[in-house]
Amino acid sequence: MSPIIRFLAFRKARLVRRFRLLRDQRATVMIEMAFCIPLMILLGFGGLEMASLTLANTRISQIGLSTADNAARIAIGSNLSLPRVREIDINEVFTGAEQQASGLNFRTRGRIILSSLERNEEDGQWIHWQRCYGNLDVASSFGDAGDGATGTDLPGMGPEGAEVTAPPGSAVMFVEIVYEYEPLLYEKWLGPRTIRSTAAFNIREGRDLSQIYPSAGVTPSTCT
Repeated sequence: MSPIIRFLAFRKARLVRRFRLLRDQRATVMIEMAFCIPLMILLGFGGLEMASLTLANTRISQIGLSTADNAARIAIGSNLSLPRVREIDINEVFTGAEQQASGLNFRTRGRIILSSLERNEEDGQWIHWQRCYGNLDVASSFGDAGDGATGTDLPGMGPEGAEVTAPPGSAVMFVEIVYEYEPLLYEKWLGPRTIRSTAAFNIREGRDLSQIYPSAGVTPSTCT
């Protein structure tokens, strides 16, 4: 066999080996991708779910803070009398919360419980009144309207050992906010997620604490 023929045969055999090797490598890559792509998709959507849950927690916390702050700023009156709190004022506070919760379906899946924490005649803590917004059927975790009207048994409102208390002659607007988070994709795995948050602000200035005054044509946002 001539050197030229041997050279051509060698080149052909080398090309065949390289082609087979390349084909085997491509097949290996395709198999690896077939295993990896589902995992990558799972991890990607899992990250999206966690980001959505984190954002929902942040928004609920901010809504609670804004509601307590706005309720503490209510000051309707004149120079001749202390400012009054009216039903319409509380409803406007809740309207602001509804706008802030846009996109969360909060009216159906959430509830805001606004309490006026004050001092009773015996210098104890007293939940004078409560108003609520949202259709989620939950009650306050820290007491109902009227609790602490007498005596000193009510320690305040908030987690045990870290209760918020009202100073003498003033009031604290205490907000509890509860929201049932709806997972984007992993509802069967994660199940329902209840987000809870609290916020409290002292009222900004003296006000008439005797009652919530009615407003013509306005339905009170009671908790029942």
